[in-house]
Amino acid sequence: MALIAKILTVSDSVFAGTRVDGASPALAARLELAGFDVTDRRVISDGVDPVFNALQEMSDDFAGLLLTTGGTGFSPRDVTPEATLRLIDREAPGFAEAMRATSPYGALSRSRCGTTGRCLIVNTPGSPSGALESLEAIIALVPHALELLDSGTSPHPPDTGGRTTTSS
Repeated sequence: MALIAKILTVSDSVFAGTRVDGASPALAARLELAGFDVTDRRVISDGVDPVFNALQEMSDDFAGLLLTTGGTGFSPRDVTPEATLRLIDREAPGFAEAMRATSPYGALSRSRCGTTGRCLIVNTPGSPSGALESLEAIIALVPHALELLDSGTSPHPPDTGGRTTTSS
């Protein structure tokens, strides 16, 4: 199975051209190092409707990882999690919990993760270091999750144990 990813930067200032996006290039480089083909990178302003519309468009008929960066904090314009919740069919709380556990500042992240169709959507913070720390926390799990979304079954990774050889 090919590993494909897309990245959506959510930031009023990056969208307006007043700040350089440091997180998206860092995420793309890390994903490529892990064997992902990053096929789309976009920038959108903050706001539930713009983020929801971009996520919906990017996830439509897409089997892969859709990472967001930005809009997960406490600022009044940080509404990426709300837009994500409007779209996803099922949450993946373990991903968000693992990401928050990577840093003392993780508790400030309101990131959500979940699936829509065969797409896994993962919210990461807007700071390059926070985004990379979050991705590092889950990157080993993503291929298995995508395989399950794509085919419905997947051999368990050898080091997870368990009594069956296939996830269902």
